[in-house]
Amino acid sequence: MIRDFGRSGIEISALGMGCWAIGGPLWVGEMPIGWGKVDDKESIHAIHAALDKGINFFDTANVYGAGHSERVLGQALDGRISQVVIATKFNALFDENTRQITGVDTSPEGIRKACEDSLRRLNTDTIDLYQFHDNGFPTEEALPVRDTLESLVAEGKIQAYGWSTDFPDRAEFFAQGPKCTAIQLQLNVFDDNPAVISVCEKYKLAAINRGPLAMGLLTNKYGAETKASADDVRGEKSPEWMKYFKDGRPNPEWLIKRDAIREILTSSGRTVTQGAIAWLWARSPQTIPIPGFRTVKQVEENAGAMDFGPLLPEQTNEINELLERPY
Repeated sequence: MIRDFGRSGIEISALGMGCWAIGGPLWVGEMPIGWGKVDDKESIHAIHAALDKGINFFDTANVYGAGHSERVLGQALDGRISQVVIATKFNALFDENTRQITGVDTSPEGIRKACEDSLRRLNTDTIDLYQFHDNGFPTEEALPVRDTLESLVAEGKIQAYGWSTDFPDRAEFFAQGPKCTAIQLQLNVFDDNPAVISVCEKYKLAAINRGPLAMGLLTNKYGAETKASADDVRGEKSPEWMKYFKDGRPNPEWLIKRDAIREILTSSGRTVTQGAIAWLWARSPQTIPIPGFRTVKQVEENAGAMDFGPLLPEQTNEINELLERPY
């Protein structure tokens, strides 16, 4: 399966791989922002497994694991980087040794430095998609950010850019930039975002879907008694926005919703995970899900969704009814 990569003029696999989890631990003080310990060798094997399955889109960020995700991805793609499309993000400042987030920098100088650092960690000469990693940054202050990104395109440092945001006004503002080709938004079968999807469709932008598996709830891995580790973003000291987990355990409210639509998601022999990805493909021709991974097994299950394709319109309508959505 392939999809247009926004208005870039190139095609990519309809499924990408999200590289947040392979970054390993990350902190803001005592609050975890990463996904716990990882095995770098397994991460590299998993990336190679994705390539073998026809997946050529990888999404990371400079801050994931305080630079570690970019380094692992660069190592895994050594000698093969021309075969893939790499997206990364900028904004956060961090200490690579302590793995602590220390601040943000949206100045033109800060963006340029972050870009050079990412190029070095990824071991590449150009970044295919460079994304502004600040969901709620004020639109009225974003022109210097967009202008800096246009300059980086002109200099060949990046090929295109986008904004990771759930707000339609911010998406619309970046869409006015000639080399904007994508918006990354929170989107899954539980959490739709018609307003931002509409912007992506209007401007022919790729709608890159972070959180496509609702932080793992849209899998068979988590039940009511599952408990996340202390260094996991879903743990007891999770950030305020982590609604899918509560006190380190799956939020019962969302487990009930998952079970209500399980039969539809698992139609035709799909797993729950594959059904959740299939819903995203059915949602819009612009969507590109990027489920996270830490193991070869996870990559293989995610990639297996491509054997089935999107859900049928009548199935998405039934899901809307079961979740009591007005459309």
